[in-house]
Formats: sequence, structure tokens, C-alpha cells
Amino acid sequence: MKKTLLLGASLLCSVFIMATEIPFQKAEIKSIMRKVADWQIANPHPAPEHDDLNWPQGALYVGMVDWAELAEKEDNDDTYYKWLTRIGRRNCWQPDKRFYHADDIAVSQSFLDLYRKYKDEAMIIPTLARTEWIANHPSEGSFKLVEGDLKTLERWTWCDALFMAPPVYAKLYMLTGEKKYIKFMNREYKATYDYLFDKEENLFYRDWRYFDKREANGKKVFWGRGNGWVLGGLVEILKELPKKDKNRKFYEELFVKLATRVAGLQHPDGFWHASLLDPASYPSPETSCTTFIVYSIAYGINEGLLDKEIYLPVMIKGWNALVSAVEPNGKLGYVQQIGADPKKVTRDMTEVYGVGAFLMAGNEIYKMAR
Repeated sequence: MKKTLLLGASLLCSVFIMATEIPFQKAEIKSIMRKVADWQIANPHPAPEHDDLNWPQGALYVGMVDWAELAEKEDNDDTYYKWLTRIGRRNCWQPDKRFYHADDIAVSQSFLDLYRKYKDEAMIIPTLARTEWIANHPSEGSFKLVEGDLKTLERWTWCDALFMAPPVYAKLYMLTGEKKYIKFMNREYKATYDYLFDKEENLFYRDWRYFDKREANGKKVFWGRGNGWVLGGLVEILKELPKKDKNRKFYEELFVKLATRVAGLQHPDGFWHASLLDPASYPSPETSCTTFIVYSIAYGINEGLLDKEIYLPVMIKGWNALVSAVEPNGKLGYVQQIGADPKKVTRDMTEVYGVGAFLMAGNEIYKMAR
């Protein structure tokens, strides 16, 4: 009897250990990250919305900074830092053209990270000039987004914007110590949260135009990548704000609420799909939302914000799914194209923001790998 009990306890212990240990090795994670990064650098997107300073590139650069840091630290390889620095220099470290538009300051996230490393003031001055003006002269524009009406795009009126702009202000708050940046970020972020967050579903609408729309199954329209953008942005904010900073509590609580909700919507194939509440209408995997969600869950586990026993299996399943979407040459597939709501996806589709988020996720998982 005693032997039976001991055997049972041993088996339970083994199951628990297996459930809370990551099966990946650092070498394999680093290898797939390098392959994906190298493919993207060798295959730049030719479309005009992929100018150096546009938001798709901005999202790519966030992931590339993570990968550059890892490659330099582990392999003494500064190739990727040099690539990023060349892009900044040839654009004089300027954000994109539209002054108030959140998309057009997304590139500043990587510029500020490079400033933090190299201490070259040229890297930060253009971003400081723009953000200081915006913080001192905030827009009072409407939250009712209208495509083509730039006045309705001056504030963070669509959920993607919560990835693009707020981390810039969080970084500036930490770099300069000036409270005007965190005050502006808090005010604008909470205004967007109050407007676009559905407190019944614990998910974000993409923008106000989706409040009354319904999927084929009658469910509300909650875009996978849109909520992925929000989660990714929250991670970037939380990375900046110290544990004891009084501004952190709101973002930490929102992160846990949103990550918990989205984790429960994972498809049996390990992916999340273009529509969070109607995956049957969009049966193909969608990697841009999956990369951001896996990144966020990995961060939550590493920081003790999410229960490892519960969420590690979700993360492992998601990462395995993402790796299966990478072609032998490093091309990441199943990335929904630029848009604002769920759309059909095929394996041949790729996009730079998907690659950026893949590198963010890989970097976070690398920290816990063997």
C-alpha cells in the first residue's frame, strides 16, 4: 500500500514538473529567430506602406531590437544592431510624417531603445520634439474614427494605436524623468480604454464602427490582431514602468484581465484565429495575432503575472503552432494582411509586423528555455 501511494505521488509530481517545464532549448529558439529575421531582411516588402518609417516597419523594428540584443549578447553578433542603426541614420531619426497620428510614431520605440544603448542624442531629439509638442498641445479630436479624416485619427481612436504610441511615452518618462509624458499617456490610454473596451467580454473593439456589428454566428466582432496589438503594447509599457511606480497598477491589471480572456480563446490547433469569437468563419490560422498573444503570455509567466501551471501549456502550444508556420527558408506564413477586422488568411501571406511579433515572442520564450 505504501509503495502504491509513493508511486502515485511520484507520478503526480512528474506530471506537475512536465506541465511547468518548457520543452524548448535555447539553441533551437535562437536558430528559428535568426532564420525568420534573416529572411525578412533579405526580402523587404515592396509596397509603399512599408516605407522605413511607416507603422508596419515600426512593429518589425521592436522585434528586431529584441533579436539584435540577443544576437549580440549570445553570439557577439552586432549585424542586426547595425541594420537598425542604418535605417535610423538614413532617415535622420525622424518619426513618420503625420504629426499626431499614433502609427507615425511607432518607429520611435526602436529609436529610443537604440538611444538607450548608444547614448547618441541624434537618435532621440526628433522624437522629443514631437512628443513634447503633443503632450503640451493634446488633440481634442473625436473618438468616432472616419477613414480619411485625419482629425479623427489624432487621438488613439482604434485599438492598434495602443501598441503604436503609448510605449513611446512610457520610454520617454523613464529616460527623461519628466511626468508630462506619463500623464499624457495615462490620460489618452484611459480615454481609449473607456471607449473601446467591452467590459462584458473583456476584449477591445477595433474602433467604434464595430460596436453593433456581428459575426456569422451572432457573436460580437473582436479582431484577433487588434487585441494582440493591445496586449503587445501593454507588455512594452510594463517593461518600462518599475514595479513600485504608481502608474503601473492600471496597466498590470488590464494586462492580466485581457491576457486571461484571450488565452481561453486559443484554437485546438494552437493558433488564435482572425476572429476571436467566431473562429469557424475564419478557419485558417492567423499568426500576427498568435505571435502577439504568445509574446504576452510568455512575458506574463516570466514576470509572475500569469500562473505558470495554467498558462505555460497555452504558450507552448502557441509557440509550436507558430514554428509550424515558418517555411524552411524562414518566411513566416498565415499573416493577415493590413486591415481593420477579421479576414481570410492563407499560408503564403506574410507581413513584417508578424515577423516583429514573432521575434518578440521568441525573445521572451528564450529567457525561460533550457
